[in-house]
Amino acid sequence: MAITFEGKEIETTPTGYLVDINDWSEGLATQIANEEGLELTEKHWDLINFLRDQFINNGGKNPNTRALIKEMGSIWGKKIGSKDLYNLFPKDPSKQGGRIAGLPESKRKGGY
Repeated sequence: MAITFEGKEIETTPTGYLVDINDWSEGLATQIANEEGLELTEKHWDLINFLRDQFINNGGKNPNTRALIKEMGSIWGKKIGSKDLYNLFPKDPSKQGGRIAGLPESKRKGGY
């Protein structure tokens, strides 16, 4: 599969994740989100940037939804629940958010 972005074909896996994390850009993220019916807000970007930071600077870690609730609550300065994150990314905050963030598909089973 591939995504056409700015006249260039960007390779993706059959499930829509980028093959090369270096192909990612904010513009591409916006296009992917739009194709999934999402309009990215500041809170979306907070989560996307957190996911990218954790993956790039923390040994390829993809935080699960429980970890995202804790971290986003801290960033946003209020207690949140899973519903808050699913309102942003209805197809799963860690998976849909990770796909839009240009990260590889998570293979984890539970845990971090």
